[in-house]
Amino acid sequence: MYRFHVYFENTLIGWTNLEVGDPPMGVAMGKFIASPSYSEIQPLVISATEKNEQYHSLTVRQADGTVLKSSSAIELLDYSPDLGQDGIEISVFGIIFPPYESLFPEHVAAYEHQFPSGV
Repeated sequence: MYRFHVYFENTLIGWTNLEVGDPPMGVAMGKFIASPSYSEIQPLVISATEKNEQYHSLTVRQADGTVLKSSSAIELLDYSPDLGQDGIEISVFGIIFPPYESLFPEHVAAYEHQFPSGV
Protein backbone atom coordinates (compact mmCIF):
# COMPACT_ATOMS: atom_id res chain seq x y z
CA MET A 1 0.00 0.00 0.00
CA TYR A 2 1.29 3.42 -0.95
CA ARG A 3 1.50 6.49 1.24
CA PHE A 4 0.10 9.59 -0.43
CA HIS A 5 1.00 13.17 0.41
CA VAL A 6 -1.77 15.75 0.72
CA TYR A 7 -1.07 19.34 -0.26
CA PHE A 8 -2.97 22.58 0.17
CA GLU A 9 -1.67 24.72 -2.67
CA ASN A 10 2.09 23.99 -2.37
CA THR A 11 2.19 23.17 1.34
CA LEU A 12 2.30 19.60 2.60
CA ILE A 13 -0.52 19.31 5.15
CA GLY A 14 -0.56 15.57 5.77
CA TRP A 15 -0.57 11.97 4.58
CA THR A 16 -2.97 9.15 3.85
CA ASN A 17 -2.84 5.53 2.74
CA LEU A 18 -6.23 5.78 0.98
CA GLU A 19 -6.93 2.38 2.46
CA VAL A 20 -10.56 2.03 1.31
CA GLY A 21 -11.80 2.11 -2.26
CA ASP A 22 -14.62 1.81 -4.75
CA PRO A 23 -12.89 0.67 -7.97
CA PRO A 24 -15.86 1.03 -10.38
CA MET A 25 -16.24 4.65 -9.32
CA GLY A 26 -12.50 5.36 -9.16
CA VAL A 27 -12.81 6.42 -5.53
CA ALA A 28 -10.19 5.99 -2.82
CA MET A 29 -10.51 7.24 0.74
CA GLY A 30 -8.80 6.92 4.07
CA LYS A 31 -7.68 8.33 7.35
CA PHE A 32 -5.87 11.66 7.12
CA ILE A 33 -2.71 12.10 9.22
CA ALA A 34 -2.08 15.81 9.71
CA SER A 35 1.33 17.45 9.55
CA PRO A 36 2.01 20.52 11.72
CA SER A 37 1.19 22.86 8.80
CA TYR A 38 -2.40 21.51 8.68
CA SER A 39 -3.19 23.62 11.75
CA GLU A 40 -3.06 26.73 9.53
CA ILE A 41 -6.08 25.65 7.47
CA GLN A 42 -7.81 23.34 9.94
CA PRO A 43 -10.39 25.92 11.10
CA LEU A 44 -11.43 26.48 7.47
CA VAL A 45 -11.74 22.74 6.82
CA ILE A 46 -13.77 22.21 10.00
CA SER A 47 -16.08 25.06 9.02
CA ALA A 48 -16.55 23.61 5.52
CA THR A 49 -17.24 20.17 7.01
CA GLU A 50 -19.91 21.60 9.33
CA LYS A 51 -21.61 23.32 6.38
CA ASN A 52 -21.39 20.25 4.09
CA GLU A 53 -19.18 22.22 1.72
CA GLN A 54 -15.97 21.08 0.06
CA TYR A 55 -12.69 22.75 0.80
CA HIS A 56 -10.76 23.26 -2.42
CA SER A 57 -7.13 23.78 -3.48
CA LEU A 58 -6.11 20.27 -2.42
CA THR A 59 -3.92 17.84 -4.32
CA VAL A 60 -2.90 14.29 -3.50
CA ARG A 61 0.49 13.09 -4.71
CA GLN A 62 2.44 9.87 -4.73
CA ALA A 63 5.82 9.82 -2.96
CA ASP A 64 7.55 10.54 -6.30
CA GLY A 65 5.48 13.71 -6.72
CA THR A 66 3.03 12.33 -9.30
CA VAL A 67 -0.31 14.06 -8.81
CA LEU A 68 -3.41 11.86 -8.64
CA LYS A 69 -5.66 13.30 -11.31
CA SER A 70 -9.37 12.93 -10.85
CA SER A 71 -12.45 13.78 -12.84
CA SER A 72 -14.13 15.07 -9.71
CA ALA A 73 -13.10 16.39 -6.32
CA ILE A 74 -10.87 15.76 -3.36
CA GLU A 75 -12.81 15.99 -0.14
CA LEU A 76 -11.22 16.54 3.26
CA LEU A 77 -13.64 16.14 6.17
CA ASP A 78 -12.60 17.12 9.68
CA TYR A 79 -14.73 15.87 12.56
CA SER A 80 -11.84 16.09 15.02
CA PRO A 81 -13.61 18.47 17.45
CA ASP A 82 -15.96 15.56 18.24
CA LEU A 83 -13.86 12.50 17.36
CA GLY A 84 -10.23 13.51 17.88
CA GLN A 85 -7.45 12.92 15.35
CA ASP A 86 -9.17 9.76 14.06
CA GLY A 87 -12.03 11.97 12.89
CA ILE A 88 -10.26 13.40 9.83
CA GLU A 89 -10.76 11.61 6.51
CA ILE A 90 -9.97 12.28 2.88
CA SER A 91 -11.58 11.02 -0.33
CA VAL A 92 -10.42 11.30 -3.94
CA PHE A 93 -13.29 10.89 -6.41
CA GLY A 94 -12.97 9.72 -10.01
CA ILE A 95 -9.25 8.89 -10.15
CA ILE A 96 -8.17 8.84 -13.80
CA PHE A 97 -4.35 8.96 -13.60
CA PRO A 98 -2.27 7.08 -12.76
CA PRO A 99 -4.61 4.18 -13.54
CA TYR A 100 -6.64 3.15 -10.51
CA GLU A 101 -5.66 -0.51 -10.92
CA SER A 102 -1.95 0.28 -10.66
CA LEU A 103 -2.39 2.41 -7.55
CA PHE A 104 -4.86 0.21 -5.68
CA PRO A 105 -4.58 -3.44 -6.76
CA GLU A 106 -5.82 -4.51 -3.31
CA HIS A 107 -9.03 -2.48 -3.73
CA VAL A 108 -9.62 -4.06 -7.15
CA ALA A 109 -8.95 -7.57 -5.82
CA ALA A 110 -11.33 -7.06 -2.88
CA TYR A 111 -14.02 -5.78 -5.23
CA GLU A 112 -13.61 -8.71 -7.65
CA HIS A 113 -13.64 -11.18 -4.74
CA GLN A 114 -17.24 -10.18 -4.01
CA PHE A 115 -18.46 -11.95 -7.13
CA PRO A 116 -18.38 -15.70 -7.84
CA SER A 117 -16.13 -16.88 -10.67
CA GLY A 118 -17.69 -17.21 -14.09
CA VAL A 119 -20.46 -14.70 -13.52
